[in-house]
Amino acid sequence: MLIPFDELALFGAACVVLVVTPGPNMAYLLSRAICQGSRAGVVSLAGVLAGFAVHGVAAAAGLSVVFRWWPPAFDLVKYAGAGWLAWMAWDAVRPGGASPFAPRPLAPERTTVLFTKGMLTNVLNPKVAMFYLALFPQFVDPARGSVFAQSMLLGAVQMAVSVVFDLWLVLTAGAIARTFAEHPGWLAAQRWVLGAVLFALALRIAIEPRPI
Repeated sequence: MLIPFDELALFGAACVVLVVTPGPNMAYLLSRAICQGSRAGVVSLAGVLAGFAVHGVAAAAGLSVVFRWWPPAFDLVKYAGAGWLAWMAWDAVRPGGASPFAPRPLAPERTTVLFTKGMLTNVLNPKVAMFYLALFPQFVDPARGSVFAQSMLLGAVQMAVSVVFDLWLVLTAGAIARTFAEHPGWLAAQRWVLGAVLFALALRIAIEPRPI
């Protein structure tokens, strides 16, 4: 196996944190599903998944080159990734954060436009780009073989997690928005839980060495 199961499971947990953390992707999917219906949300999700594929291939190709020519890049990316996760932990709990569960009204769009906007929203999403570039190296070991193949496997895991959560999100968007509107305290609790999980991941990456 290219990557041990326990490490894949830990990476999968990090993917769950990414997908449940409010950001441009979640805001767009919720807005489309609430304003134009679940079908529009599913089409938009297909575009978002295409964007994940772009990020995954780019990250896999880039890591293959960097780690082949400059192995110390592991250490630099490791601490950069830990710092980025710590910043996201603060961003999750800082005062004044906007909720994606109260989306702005949107005019109906054609299927092709929904797909294209979903893809561009993801491709231009810095949170996703940083996730791929900062976390992939923590679970890739050149000693196990092809860095590109390992990175593509991680990308497949991330996309599978996204399909499960985001599909549920767009199919239940209306009910979710109503629930959070009726129980604002739940949204605050969600932010603090996410912040704690993100900080724990940052700490784990910073203190646990990974041999190259």
